[in-house]
Amino acid sequence: MDSELRRQLIEKYKAGPDVLAEALAGASEAELDHRPGPQDWTAREVVHHTADSEMTSAIRLRKLLAEDGAQIQGYDEQEFARRLHYDRPIEGSLAAVRGARAASAALLERLTPEEWGREGTHSESGRYTVEGWLEIYAAHCHDHAEQIRRARGAS
Repeated sequence: MDSELRRQLIEKYKAGPDVLAEALAGASEAELDHRPGPQDWTAREVVHHTADSEMTSAIRLRKLLAEDGAQIQGYDEQEFARRLHYDRPIEGSLAAVRGARAASAALLERLTPEEWGREGTHSESGRYTVEGWLEIYAAHCHDHAEQIRRARGAS
């Protein structure tokens, strides 16, 4: 990955919380809780999942940077949704997304070429690199913002 692509992905990563907030702008409680289909998540559930994933991703980045041969553990997002009371208010989760992103963006902007080359092993997908992490999470909030827009549009 060249430095220009990296810069673009970091900017997209930094924009994620605002994109998520835009998708939620003006949402009523009914819209937040509308389930578009039996297997679909509500917008509220998507927000909580996004926060859990963002907090997890922040730790993953730190493990990749601080531990040689870091072992990155996957998690069961469906079980998180079942056990972590995804029916609660969304404000704390939105703040968690902003905080995780701000702290991680500050790290990303300071990485050396050697640090960009660090890698570990993900329990589900195998080889896991800092650059691969950025590719995944640069799009994460954007992808979930689209999921929220679809859920709200179906209500």
